Amino acid sequence: MKLNPQLIADIQDIISQAQGRAIRAIDSERVRMYWQIGKVIFEEEQHRQDRAVYGKYLIKSISDVFQPAFGSGFTVRQLERYRQFYRTFPIASALRTQLNWTQYKVLMSIDNEDKREFYIAEAAKNNWSARQLERQVNSQLFERLLLSNDVASVLQVARAEKIPTEPLEIIKDPMVLEFLGLKREASYYEKDLEQALITHLYDFMLELGNGFSYVARQKRIHLEGDDFFIDLVFYNRLLQCFVIIEIKTDKLTHQDLGQIQMYVNYFDRFEKQAFENPTIGILLCADKNDAVVRITLPPENKTIIASKYQLYLPTEEQLIEEMRKEIEKMDRRA
Repeated sequence: MKLNPQLIADIQDIISQAQGRAIRAIDSERVRMYWQIGKVIFEEEQHRQDRAVYGKYLIKSISDVFQPAFGSGFTVRQLERYRQFYRTFPIASALRTQLNWTQYKVLMSIDNEDKREFYIAEAAKNNWSARQLERQVNSQLFERLLLSNDVASVLQVARAEKIPTEPLEIIKDPMVLEFLGLKREASYYEKDLEQALITHLYDFMLELGNGFSYVARQKRIHLEGDDFFIDLVFYNRLLQCFVIIEIKTDKLTHQDLGQIQMYVNYFDRFEKQAFENPTIGILLCADKNDAVVRITLPPENKTIIASKYQLYLPTEEQLIEEMRKEIEKMDRRA
């Protein structure tokens, strides 16, 4: 008698879920153990006036006792990490069970408390892997969101204390597309960049942010005998609206803005349901002139966004320079 394939699939699913829970439980206990070891080391150091000298002696002595029995988890370097772990997260109840030790090592490298709290909230909320968390930190996600938001708003959205209502609360400028593996010196056709984004759709949606779902590629619009094709269409459940993306591998022009405005108008009139919010249009471009964008679009515009893309991870200095330019632009407008 042949077994029902669905039965086999159901049992495999049960086993997989149980294994996942077991791994998470082990990771959680490991994190708590490292924190407790760090606490013991730190508190022992505080009893001596020569803390720096005694601390080195203490960690070396602990390593000598426990490394032969328990291996690499008790090297001097690891014990120093455990102490740093406790000092960075001194309240045990603040530890997140969703995060593993590798993720906490990434978080310990972040000095700014607001920035660290943002990544903790986002990693836990979105179930980021350690690799995804490290990528978001390296791509300066927090700083990029600050280009168009204040710290309090960014943290409220990350903690799910506030539901985003404005596109700029979740849409970033610039967008970082280093995961495509394209060389920044080379020239690319728009179809090449579009294909690369589809090939790496999961990574692209991670870069887009929270709440995005893929809808269509090269969406056809027929208007009285003329056909038009929208590069990419997504839906954002947080903003409750369609999000249209047009790719431009050259510098943005006012004609490009007119084109995406037409697409947004079409979706608002023929695709959007009454309960949904106005469609958002994103022009993903290699370069842009902010003055052209500002003058071409109406003053009250909140639905058309021009976002530059980068094919490499930005440095902190580059982001600081971008923030300085944005502040200067706002000062000039005021």
